[in-house]
Amino acid sequence: ILTVELTLMGGLLALVVAFVVGFARLANTVWLRLPARVFMEFFRGSSMLVQLFWTYFVLPLAGVSLTPLQAGVLILGLNSGAYMSEIVRGAMLALPREQFEACIALNLGRWERLGYVLLPQALRLMIPPFSNSAVELLKSTSVVSLISLSDMTFRAQTVRAQTGDASVPFTTILIVYFVLSTILASLLSSVGRRLRPTTGGRT
Repeated sequence: ILTVELTLMGGLLALVVAFVVGFARLANTVWLRLPARVFMEFFRGSSMLVQLFWTYFVLPLAGVSLTPLQAGVLILGLNSGAYMSEIVRGAMLALPREQFEACIALNLGRWERLGYVLLPQALRLMIPPFSNSAVELLKSTSVVSLISLSDMTFRAQTVRAQTGDASVPFTTILIVYFVLSTILASLLSSVGRRLRPTTGGRT
C-alpha cells in the first residue's frame, strides 16, 4: 500500500540525510557545520504541513513541479532526516575517547577508523532511537492526504464523504496504523538485538 511505500522511500532518504548532516555537524570546518546546523534547525523548527504545501504548491511557481508522491517522499525524508541527524551526531560523540586514540595509535586512516571501528559501535547506539524515528515517520505519512495523495487517510476521508460515516473508516485506519507501527518497531528491535554485543562466558 502507498503508506508503506512512503515509509520505505522516505526512510531511505531520511537515512542518507541523517548521516550526511550528522557527520557534517561533526566536521572541523565551519563551512560544513554551519549549513548542516541551519538545515537541521529549519526542518525541526517549521511545520511539516507547511513545508509540504510550500513544496507542492509554491515550487511550481519557480518552475519546479513535483508529483504528490515525490513531494511527499521529499518532505518526509528531509524532515525525518533532520531529526535523525542529531541521533547520528550524538552516537558518534558518545563513543569513548579511548576508541579514537586507539585508532590513531594503530595508524588507521580516517575511513578505516570510521568503517571498521567507530561506525559499527555507533550503529548499536543509533538503532533504538532510529526505531522511534521510523515509527514517527510511518505515522507522519498521513499528512500527504492533504495534497490529494491516495494514502489510507485520504481514502478514509473519501469513504466518509461518500457514506457520511466517519467511525468505520477512521477506526479502521487507526487500527492499521497501530498494527503497522507495531510490526515496524518489532523488526527494528530485532535488528537492534542482533547488533548488540554479546557477552562471553557463563556465570
